[in-house]
Amino acid sequence: MLTARSIAREDKRRRLLEAAVRVFARAGYHGSRVGDIAEEAGVAHGLLYHYFSSKEEVLRTIFRENWGELLERFRAVEGSDEPADEKLEGIAKILLRTWRNDPDLVTVMVREVARSRHLQEEVGAVREAFAIVQRIVEQGQEEGLFRSELDPRLASWLVYGGLEEILTGWVLGQLPDEGEAVARAEQTAIQLALGGLRAD
Repeated sequence: MLTARSIAREDKRRRLLEAAVRVFARAGYHGSRVGDIAEEAGVAHGLLYHYFSSKEEVLRTIFRENWGELLERFRAVEGSDEPADEKLEGIAKILLRTWRNDPDLVTVMVREVARSRHLQEEVGAVREAFAIVQRIVEQGQEEGLFRSELDPRLASWLVYGGLEEILTGWVLGQLPDEGEAVARAEQTAIQLALGGLRAD
């Protein structure tokens, strides 16, 4: 049972993580200090160490918790009764719409976490996203929706990799990211992915 104290503790922890996302997105992981995060969160400098052992642990926690949420949404799509092409479309929409929902978080995940040497420790979690897409491709092949001669593992990397590159383009400011452009990117990515996979 949650007590008022445990709720307050979780609220402070959440505030620190949200503040860290804003600070890392603005100044970069290496250009940020623990004090910057505490100041952004409106808490005493030393309080962060009650929740996290280091700035590095803060970044790792941001990745684990947010990637975990993303995987849960992917698994829900995979477990639905939809045909494979609609599942793949659902995965694409979830991933690309993270930019609209939280561009600071996507910036940190793409620019900081992807470059981090500690990502190697999380490779199993990253691999699961590709595995979900691969299983959806295999389902589509079994349903006769997708081309049977395609290697589903390679197809999953190409589909997911293409979606991730769009996010990277937005983070680096190389692709337009206003509302209409985001919708157009989503539509283009889905059309290309499904067009390349569909059986004649």
